[in-house]
Amino acid sequence: MEQSGTICRRRVLAAVVCLTILLVPEIAAAAPAVKLNVQDAPVARDIHPATSFAPIAKRVSPNVVNIFTTRRPRGVPPLDEPLSQFFGPRQGDGSVPRQRREQSLGSGVILTDDGYIATNNHVVAAADQVRVVLPDGKEFTAKIVGTDPHTDLAVVKVDGTRLSAITITDSDNVEVGDIVLAVGNPFGVGQTVTSGIVSAKSRGGMGIVDYEDFIQTDASINPGNSGGALIDAEGRLIGINTAILSRTGGNQGVGFAVPINLLRNVMDQLITTGKVTRGYLGVVIQPVTPDLVQEFKLPNQSGALVSEVTPASPGAKAGLKEGDVITEFNGKKVADNRQLRFMAAQTPPGTKVPIKIVRDGKEQSLTAELGELKGEGLAGSGMPNSRQPEASSDLLDGVTIADVDARARQQFNIPDDVKGGVVVDVDPDSPAAAAGLQPGDVIVEANRKSVTNAREAIRATGEVTGDRVLLRVWSRGAVHYVTVEKGKGR
Repeated sequence: MEQSGTICRRRVLAAVVCLTILLVPEIAAAAPAVKLNVQDAPVARDIHPATSFAPIAKRVSPNVVNIFTTRRPRGVPPLDEPLSQFFGPRQGDGSVPRQRREQSLGSGVILTDDGYIATNNHVVAAADQVRVVLPDGKEFTAKIVGTDPHTDLAVVKVDGTRLSAITITDSDNVEVGDIVLAVGNPFGVGQTVTSGIVSAKSRGGMGIVDYEDFIQTDASINPGNSGGALIDAEGRLIGINTAILSRTGGNQGVGFAVPINLLRNVMDQLITTGKVTRGYLGVVIQPVTPDLVQEFKLPNQSGALVSEVTPASPGAKAGLKEGDVITEFNGKKVADNRQLRFMAAQTPPGTKVPIKIVRDGKEQSLTAELGELKGEGLAGSGMPNSRQPEASSDLLDGVTIADVDARARQQFNIPDDVKGGVVVDVDPDSPAAAAGLQPGDVIVEANRKSVTNAREAIRATGEVTGDRVLLRVWSRGAVHYVTVEKGKGR
């Protein structure tokens, strides 16, 4: 992590301090871009822990480097020498004003003996100069080969030969409870080794990067460890240290590393093409909650619920529909929506993948040819103003709904193709509020029936005979399903 110019992301309950992505993908089937030292066998777990990690630390120490970056602040005018702030610039002496430069630091891991080094994107992002310092003090100027902000990974290259490249292993074989070591340059004090265990796998939903499937560890990770190595008890690389969860900005026992399998996939693409290409299915998906299991006649909560299908997308061409639950993708079971998103992203565009779904309680099989993911973004939202409301039904008691007119579209940034009834007010103690409805949401479907205005939305919910209604809702750029049930107010 950088000491100055630090990039951080803060959460409501805790601060995620970025030492500052995806899933743990399969090892790419194509020939790798570079030759790596690979040992895929799992770590030995049938022996007693060693009394010292000194032999491993000595072996791995030459593999981990310090990375120093320098950049000119963007949008800041040049400043003269420090004394000029008191006396003004000197005149007539031929002096040249100097720009203030920001410096930051991180860590990196030598992957090949000819100088390819892995680190974090945030360590080298926007850098004018990148310097790599080996543990023996030898220094290189590095070239940025490529970066991937979506996973916070980057690859840099130095003109070196016979460098000490680390041995890597298959991060799929890592298990909770395995002993690990974190190697890096915390706070710029010099190379440091800390120990701990793997606390969890497949951690995501942290909001640090777009694709997250972190290895979690309690090995001490601090600012400056960004891009450093997380190694197993045999000294093999299993991940790149990336972030910590902290209320203080320092280590509190919850650190995250990007799995090495993901790095291999990203690295090969960055080296060969200079960018990372991801597969695109063209659907909006959401988790399967216990309420939705009942509504969609599912055996369990596994799978990903399709809440929207982009017209003319690969998913639409394959026959996917809103309300489908994807349970298997390309021959692998889908645990949840996050895993499916990773699977699709890691599958090369143009690949034909078999998909199993549950539709109306029955399993079906489809085939989709993936496109290329071009970009991701979120739509904004406005604040509601008063308008002519419609009275709500019993199940939507406490909710004020209005037609989606031109004013509503402007206030809530509702696209022209979204039709239904817009929520303009929600009683905070109502069942609808407990379900997550909020002003600006647009009810586009109620009780599995499409609606085009407020009156149709109210009529459809009024036709429900039970104590629960299933809504399909557009909310701030995405569409998802929610269930509203009587008696579940806050």
